[in-house]
Amino acid sequence: MASGIAMAALENMELGPALFSESEIARAIEDIAAKVGEHYDLSELVLVGAMDGAVCFLADLMRSFGVPVRVTTVRVRSYEGTGAADLEALWMPRRERIEGRDVLIVEDIVDTGATCALLSERLAALGARSVRICALLDKPSQRTHEVKVDYFGFEVPDVFVVGYGLDYDGAFRNLPAVYALGTARGRPDPARPR
Repeated sequence: MASGIAMAALENMELGPALFSESEIARAIEDIAAKVGEHYDLSELVLVGAMDGAVCFLADLMRSFGVPVRVTTVRVRSYEGTGAADLEALWMPRRERIEGRDVLIVEDIVDTGATCALLSERLAALGARSVRICALLDKPSQRTHEVKVDYFGFEVPDVFVVGYGLDYDGAFRNLPAVYALGTARGRPDPARPR
């Protein structure tokens, strides 16, 4: 029954225009990789991808460095609200993968900042030498937590976006570009937790 409801909701979704094309995303990733490479000794850097949304961005970013880099993932789940107190870290890397290293959190989008705030705290507790944030998209209009996105591809307007790893109830992650998402009655809440 629930899957039928979910399918009906997805059928009511309408993709808006592509906000960022495949080629624009590829150029942004090259620029981000160059900036990260200028700032870090890549042999000491650990990319920590926030799953599931960062899967496309993380894969393309790590391939763009041209030298071996360490990569791991984390998984965070929200329940009820969107504040850091409403988040639970389901999977964190082992201490020996983080301790004494520079860590770059890789996110698909930073909106409220709650996930990055929680991950920054947890990774620091695991002994990271430094923790910075990298995101394909930055949506500062939705920020509720004071986090700095050190590297980002695009600032996104106050719309709900899908594609290139970003989803709506698990759908649309496979789209190669980033699109605004709407419905026959309007648009999803841009602040809706992912």
